[in-house]
Amino acid sequence: MNSALFNRILEQGLSGKLIPSNEYIASWALDIMNLLFPEHARNTFNTVPELEQEAFRLNCQLSGIINPIMGTNVADSQALANTFFDQLENVYELLLTDIRATYDGDPAAISRFEVVRTYPGFFAICFYRIAHLLHSLQVPLIPRILTEHAHSKTGIDIHPAAQIGGHFFIDHGSGIVIGETCTIGEKVKIYQGVTLGALSVRKEMAGLKRHPTVEDGVVIYSGATILGGTTVIGHDSVIGGNVWLTQSVEPFSTIYHNPAITFKRIQENT
Repeated sequence: MNSALFNRILEQGLSGKLIPSNEYIASWALDIMNLLFPEHARNTFNTVPELEQEAFRLNCQLSGIINPIMGTNVADSQALANTFFDQLENVYELLLTDIRATYDGDPAAISRFEVVRTYPGFFAICFYRIAHLLHSLQVPLIPRILTEHAHSKTGIDIHPAAQIGGHFFIDHGSGIVIGETCTIGEKVKIYQGVTLGALSVRKEMAGLKRHPTVEDGVVIYSGATILGGTTVIGHDSVIGGNVWLTQSVEPFSTIYHNPAITFKRIQENT
């Protein structure tokens, strides 16, 4: 390596910004999760003042993260952080519905405590909802860092701009992809390996509706792929495993893949 390479690195303008590491930002979000669900926390919070003190610390920490990323002054960064915490109760209420949906929808779930502590689907949803609030406040970069952290931990890839209603249940989870312009209604259940993606990834489609709409009460089984911004899955429908869909389906539909399976009995030699 030589000085010419280092000059090129500096010319790209990516150095010199004192932006916190991805790990630091993800740790902040994990502490938000611990604040909302003390049963998940590394530290125990027993009183309201303890929770208030932790919220104040995390508020200041968020302001410090936002400031170098957005290049705003301290007052504006703090105002954004204050707005985030003012709206955090809405995130909490949504997450309570997600916990309820997971517990009610999985016979293997022993308790809501178990859902919070052990379910990768809930972990990914929690990080998504924190990221989505930041995205709605037009905070750049941080939302993607958070959802990509959850992706790396769980195999569940949810874009922070996706619109997802309450009572959302991800079962098992690995391999799920939910695209940027996807809209998901209330009481939707998704199994592992589901893709809610785009038909085209051409750059000029940025900003357009590229991903499907999934209405209330839909169940999508493992391995299903649903593509396209005009594709609408009608409410209370069931999409079977390994289905490939690029067109809309009416409400109360059942769509399934019917492969040819051959059974052959092998008799033992005598």
